[in-house]
Amino acid sequence: MSVPPESVPPSSSEATPPPSDMPSPEQRQWAMLAHISALLGCLLTGVWFGLGCFVGPLIIWLMKKDTMPFVDDQAKEALNFNITMAIIGVVLLLITILTLGIGAILAIPAGIVIGIAWLILVIMATIKSNEGERYRYPFCLRLIK
Repeated sequence: MSVPPESVPPSSSEATPPPSDMPSPEQRQWAMLAHISALLGCLLTGVWFGLGCFVGPLIIWLMKKDTMPFVDDQAKEALNFNITMAIIGVVLLLITILTLGIGAILAIPAGIVIGIAWLILVIMATIKSNEGERYRYPFCLRLIK
């Protein structure tokens, strides 16, 4: 008595294909670069909430948005998050200036905490996007859709 081939389960030695929605290694690498470029931009410019933080994700998004959907999504996410952080930095600076320096009592500790959170979130996003997961930053203004 023979068993029909379609009723035989595949052996464990046969490789199962990856899910169809899993981004390619190249897409994962570009998405990872979109997130980490914000960190590199800030380190190179020496400014936590400056232009350097969102220039890298912007360049990657503009280059790859039409050809790689995963990179499009993650670069927009990185760009939106870093624009949000830049806005927060400007607000903290304005609080300090408008209160003639008294607001620095609030702005400096808040800036330190936000800077540490920014660093941790960028590293987490870099790791997740390299694993092929779509990372969403908390407390992010989605300005670019």
